[in-house]
Amino acid sequence: MSETIENLFQEERSFPPPEALASRANARPRIHQEAAADPQAFWVEEAKKLQWKQPWDQVLDDSEAPFYRWFVGGTLNVTESCLDRHVAANPDRIAFHWEGEPGDSRSITYGELLAEVCRTANALKKMEVGKGDTVAIYMGMVPEIVVAMLACARIGAAHSVVFGGFSADSLRERIDDCACKAVITQDGSWRRGSVFPLKKNVDDSLIGQQTVKNVLVLRRGENPVDWQEGRDHWWHEVVPEMSDICEPEEMDAEDLLFILYTSGSTGKPKGIVHTCGGYLTGVSSTFRNVFDIKDDDLYWCTADCGWVTGHSYIVYGPLANNATSLIYEGTPDHPQQDRWWKLIEKYGVTILYTAPTAIRTFMKWGESLPGGCDLTSLRLLGSVGEPINPEAWMWYHEHIGQQQCPIVDTWWQTETGSIMITPLPGITTTKPGSATTPYPGIDAHVVDDDGNRVERGHGGILVIDSPWPSMLRGIHGDPERYKEVYWSRFEGTYFPGDGCKIDEDGYLWLLGRIDDVMLISGHNISTTEVESALVDHASVAEAAVVGRADDRTGQAIAAFVVLRGSEVGHDELIVELRKHVANKIGPIAKPASIVFTPDLPKTRSGKIMRRLLKDISEKRKLGDVTTLANADIVEAIRDGATDPAGEDH
Repeated sequence: MSETIENLFQEERSFPPPEALASRANARPRIHQEAAADPQAFWVEEAKKLQWKQPWDQVLDDSEAPFYRWFVGGTLNVTESCLDRHVAANPDRIAFHWEGEPGDSRSITYGELLAEVCRTANALKKMEVGKGDTVAIYMGMVPEIVVAMLACARIGAAHSVVFGGFSADSLRERIDDCACKAVITQDGSWRRGSVFPLKKNVDDSLIGQQTVKNVLVLRRGENPVDWQEGRDHWWHEVVPEMSDICEPEEMDAEDLLFILYTSGSTGKPKGIVHTCGGYLTGVSSTFRNVFDIKDDDLYWCTADCGWVTGHSYIVYGPLANNATSLIYEGTPDHPQQDRWWKLIEKYGVTILYTAPTAIRTFMKWGESLPGGCDLTSLRLLGSVGEPINPEAWMWYHEHIGQQQCPIVDTWWQTETGSIMITPLPGITTTKPGSATTPYPGIDAHVVDDDGNRVERGHGGILVIDSPWPSMLRGIHGDPERYKEVYWSRFEGTYFPGDGCKIDEDGYLWLLGRIDDVMLISGHNISTTEVESALVDHASVAEAAVVGRADDRTGQAIAAFVVLRGSEVGHDELIVELRKHVANKIGPIAKPASIVFTPDLPKTRSGKIMRRLLKDISEKRKLGDVTTLANADIVEAIRDGATDPAGEDH
């Protein structure tokens, strides 16, 4: 990128917080100013809300930056903050309602959850897993995945959760990188009415593997499995026999809590390291203030525990705040496309936290599906993942929130551990498509290529100037890569790799990865802005754009468009869409070509794989598609892109 990103797309709509919510919001009006005046004091007060065994001697040690240490000398076990203290107060409070894809369900109290965590922790100890060891967890969205994570934390073993859709090779790579001593898995997991064979993938991943000595297997899919005596153990035979008392291991604030591998589409996955004290402080604080959690709320984060959103906002953040959550095992479209809305109606969900990818999919399916269910229990909506298009934001607001629910559009990463940029309900006036302002205590800014802060009304590169408690502590086994990837762009400043613009009100608008910025006739144009303009059209549900090589303009904008409902693509619509983009953000941003497609290639975490679209646009050999959730769509898009409509139409 040669210069600041253009600021093209303008959004004028805004929504003040509802008065009823503002009057009783957890986050009070001066929280941003007080945190800015003394960030360390703010984080100390947040940390004090947890249960510590020993207080810390030093809040922040920056003597070996960028290897920062928080709450130095303090000790705790995160499970005591997440379980024991709540059980002492009210063991019968529901921690999780769980709904299986086939329709089976369970409700689990905090008392029951603690007992199962202790039994599982004792089973791991019997397998000679202990403090300093690492355990791979390869499961679907069953309650036991939460139990497995907390059981590891209970005994001081780090967990490395691997998304249950990853291949045996991907699992093996992660197991080897952190030398796992055990694996916790299932026979199989339910997905769209079929059972996915998890145990087989584990078996395949362990051929010739040296460090794994035991595999604990939950029976769920009832599918046949191979068995290795001495190594493999059925959960239902081992765990129930254990004591439901397991004393928590005393952990230093900087002891390892988990390793989570980023699922990048290129290069070796990075093992992101998070530690106990700072991580729990960050997720506990943000969950309480961003989601405005109350005792009578029923919270549902639709993520998978294989991603950081599941770690932070299904497990650790909600449990630290004594929340009651819903976990759902399956997909949004099984057995019908209204499954999510029926679940909200059934359980009376009050807070929904989901991804823009899902929202745009629901737009494509149509508003009649949520319209057929009672969603009046909802009081707060959240968005996480890629930047949300303003029109997707508005659809979410109108058809899911019925224009009554504030939307917290959150920006953060696996690496940041917890939410970094977000509205605070009750305080922040929101704008469709903007993550608004940094969370209290977070020092985020937009700079140009030379590291100078850009003026309001301009775009550039997002940076974080000061350390924060939940930040990554490194890349497992590779400190030089950690420094190179995150700290070398600007001296002493964290570089997340995202473009961003700041509007006249000081609000931040994330523009996606800097790698996705297109250089069109000398102008740096964000893919996010062009995509937002396309989705602004009434016929479009979802869009992805890439810059393809062009002899005349350097790069030309190639657009891939998913239409709503029964809409059909045709030449006149292409002309209309190009004019629409020109009207919204300027002629420079008109797509040179538009391809209509039934879907977009996405990773299993829901992110659009623009690299593949670029390959298709430039008619190159396709890159790796093994991380795709919908690999078949690539060929369909390529068939449609052999003669993409564009300038001539």
